[in-house]
Amino acid sequence: MTNPAPVLPAARPVKLWLGGQASPIWSVLALLLVLPVAGMSLFRAVPTEWTLVVVQLLSFTPWMALPSALAMVLALVGRRLWVIITTAALLALQLFWLFPLDVGRETVPAGTATVSLKVMSLNTEYGEADASAIVKLVRDNGVQLLTLQEHTQGLEDRLRSEGLESLLPNLLSEPNDDASGGAVYSVFPLQPEGLLPDTPFRMDVTRVLITDPVSITDPGSSKATLNLTNVHALPPVDERIQQWRSDLVQVARQASRPGHHLLMGDYNSTYDHSEFRALLDPALGGGQDGKKLVDVGTASGGRFSPTWPMEGPPLPGIVIDHMVTSPRISSSGYGVHQVSGSDHAAIVATLVIPAN
Repeated sequence: MTNPAPVLPAARPVKLWLGGQASPIWSVLALLLVLPVAGMSLFRAVPTEWTLVVVQLLSFTPWMALPSALAMVLALVGRRLWVIITTAALLALQLFWLFPLDVGRETVPAGTATVSLKVMSLNTEYGEADASAIVKLVRDNGVQLLTLQEHTQGLEDRLRSEGLESLLPNLLSEPNDDASGGAVYSVFPLQPEGLLPDTPFRMDVTRVLITDPVSITDPGSSKATLNLTNVHALPPVDERIQQWRSDLVQVARQASRPGHHLLMGDYNSTYDHSEFRALLDPALGGGQDGKKLVDVGTASGGRFSPTWPMEGPPLPGIVIDHMVTSPRISSSGYGVHQVSGSDHAAIVATLVIPAN
């Protein structure tokens, strides 16, 4: 008869702890908590065209980290090894999705001439956003390029009276009262380049001619050309979900064209939607020159900085407003700012763009 293998000194406390007495109720509660997390994780892990309900539920994936963490604590109290392993694995999965390792961020090579640009975007909710708050955000943050969705003539008039055009004198605007309007305000000259095709909401493409303001009088100063798309995708509701998918495909096609791109606005989708990740990733049909596009908010760790809803029912907040850039554009200073009168928050960041 062989003797049992000796228990290593370091493992003895763990063995004694797992063998201790604990009520099974804690393990049962842990499993009850992770059941919906496991279901959501299955939907998140499989990149397919899910039904409407699943697509909407996937928006709240980041919040699954909270019940996962609580379930693991309960599992530790319950001292059932297989329950501990199960809850730990699900928590690790949520954290992996919450803070993805490959977000496509790429720094500008050393020695490359660059131009810095402070940008901001806001869905104004049918033009009801507080004009004075918008102008204050622009002034306080030194914003040089602003995109607005759901832009109306009334909001444009209020912004003018608040002095926005003295800060951002260049304007391309197509106001409308049915949520399809849009506007671009800029310190730098703007050239209209047309619209993305087959989208119910306007998605204007604009060329922004940027000059380094520090050396603006120097003929050899740094200059850059930025292809800006003012994004406003249809929300994934009822039968419009296929149009939502089509809108994201159109954005991906625009982003894949040559040049430096900033695709900024209300995507009505989160990083947890496979349709949005496909837009970013060349392996999934998006990207640029074989490299991933950069979702600035995700790259900056902003997955728990919701942009919607800022008013209405107390729902868990989600990030549906994004700044997506070409891989050679770097970013810093990403922030989310609430604006009264709108159910969306404004997003602000500083971009560093390689010079022409």
